[in-house]
Order: sequence, then C-alpha cells, then structure tokens
Amino acid sequence: MANAGNEVVFKKETVAKLLTRSFKEDKTKVSSDAVILVAEMLKVFVEEATRRAVKQADSEDCDTVDIEHFEKILPQLLLDF
Repeated sequence: MANAGNEVVFKKETVAKLLTRSFKEDKTKVSSDAVILVAEMLKVFVEEATRRAVKQADSEDCDTVDIEHFEKILPQLLLDF
C-alpha cells in the first residue's frame, strides 16, 4: 500500500499475488480488471475503517487513534462489507 498525497493506493502486483494465493488450482488466473476492482474495494475498506476509527476516537475525546478504536469499529465494519 502506498500513499500518493492523501490517497490510498494498492500495488496491482501485490493484490494479484494475494488473490492467486487463495486459488486451489494453479491453472486459475485473475484478470487485470478483477485486480483493479479488488484494489478499489481494498481502498474503500481502508478509507472507511480510518474514518470510523477517527470518529470513535473523537467520541472518546482522544487526540490520537489507537488500535482499541479500530477494534471497536471492526465488527460493524465487517458486517457492512
């Protein structure tokens, strides 16, 4: 994952490797369009997790976001996705 300015960007090669590692057969391939789609979904997921963790920290009057804030928002985030 890279950060171009304030934008989250996932390397297509990394996403493709993550996808192919879960395939049971070596013959299974992943298209470049599928890699782009999954990378965009990961981007949306990370951005939403960040927003929710910041909101959780704000609701607790904290100046920094800690792992505890992320842990509190994670169950609902996973249900939403």
